[in-house]
Amino acid sequence: MHSQLVVLGGGPGGYAAAFLAADEGMEVTLVEADSRLGGTCLLRGCIPSKALLHVARVISEVGELGSDWGVRYGEPSVDVHRLRERKEKVIDTLSGGLAQLAKRRNVTVIHAKGVFEDSTTLRLEGDSPSIPAGGKITFDHCVLATGSVPAMPPNFQIGSDRVVDSTGALALPDIPKTMLVIGGGYIGLEMGTVYASLGTEVTVVELLDGLLMGADRDLVKPLERRLLQLFGGRIYLNTRVGSLAEVENQVEVTFEGPGKYGHHRFDRVLVSVGRRPVTRGIGLENTQVQLDQRGFAVCNEQRRTADPHIYAIGDVAGEPMLAHKATHEGRLAVEAILGHSVAWDKAAIPAVVFTDPEIAWAGLTEEEAKRTGRKVEVASYPWAASGRAQAIGRTDGLTKWLIDPETDRVLGCGMVGPGAGELIAEAVLAIEMRCEARDVAEAIHPHPTLSETLMNAAEVYFGTATEIYKPKRVRS
Repeated sequence: MHSQLVVLGGGPGGYAAAFLAADEGMEVTLVEADSRLGGTCLLRGCIPSKALLHVARVISEVGELGSDWGVRYGEPSVDVHRLRERKEKVIDTLSGGLAQLAKRRNVTVIHAKGVFEDSTTLRLEGDSPSIPAGGKITFDHCVLATGSVPAMPPNFQIGSDRVVDSTGALALPDIPKTMLVIGGGYIGLEMGTVYASLGTEVTVVELLDGLLMGADRDLVKPLERRLLQLFGGRIYLNTRVGSLAEVENQVEVTFEGPGKYGHHRFDRVLVSVGRRPVTRGIGLENTQVQLDQRGFAVCNEQRRTADPHIYAIGDVAGEPMLAHKATHEGRLAVEAILGHSVAWDKAAIPAVVFTDPEIAWAGLTEEEAKRTGRKVEVASYPWAASGRAQAIGRTDGLTKWLIDPETDRVLGCGMVGPGAGELIAEAVLAIEMRCEARDVAEAIHPHPTLSETLMNAAEVYFGTATEIYKPKRVRS
């Protein structure tokens, strides 16, 4: 079997590449090892976790109604079976939709593991009836979109189903009485939020001296305060996990840290210490594709690897490992294959942590500006001054712009608060369009909304914000 384009991997980057190529008239084959399309994001990542976080948020809001507004309900009763069914229904609906879209576009879908025999041949492994006779497919071009998997350090691999990664945690085998989350990154904190809201006593340990080390500290502080309350104060930084062992239907964990030391037992342990790209074990050594020290495929601004037949996109192509980045890279790679003059030059790739409150940022961060010596001015607007934030009882938020003091151009944006993941899209557009702070400040935003805080933060830069007082900016 031969195909003009083979896309290896059916996640957000892979199916976006396959569908665009088909729309442009190419003969496309999509090879995916899973029995369903969607990749990690849809099947065991972004979508199921956000579905569960929605449930967690509703439970939290009901509690806030009682404490803040005097509207009380009974204690929630969680039917884990129904919860799992609803989560799986969301996944099945979306993955089924992708299968139909592939069919309507005449994209050939083969459910098999693809292994490179050389730069233009894939060996197809598995027992799916979609595998062609001979078990091989040749191609003119290939888009490598195999994604990533949770990292599991060897000392945590004790052969117990009580020690899980994010995939296992999303399976919701039960609602344990106690759970340890190893790692203070976004995946661990999101899943910790879900389980704590469902009634689990959650403990978080982080080797570094802060949570979410990729985000600015002023954005993390409101979330950390809320998580300390949700987790009953059980967040331990600068703490190392020495060993795990299953003892009497629990996991015994040894800790080495200033606030947590010695042995403690948990019903379940979630290991959330990062992800690694799927570039090993798929025959890339039989091609000219080069990998860096972390296992990422090295590629240029068109996502072309050192092998002229193979392009790499998504998690295998390097940080950040985000589904929306993969989607755009997949489309760009196809345009490059078609001979279009394109290059990856995005100024703002948004990042969102879907905890409560949410954290979102795009473009330049304060931490990056300090590290690189980039001169910026930071204009921050506290949500305590927002009428909408006061109305919904969520005044712990913050919106800030990072602005070039020489040109007034917006270089970055960060925010923390409910709905930050939706609000950050405006900032992405402003940064990509090379807007100046005045463009944002003079764009009329609806009142009362949290989106006004983007306008208000820009007004802070000029010293003209209505709801807070800051001396007018003096230009040199």
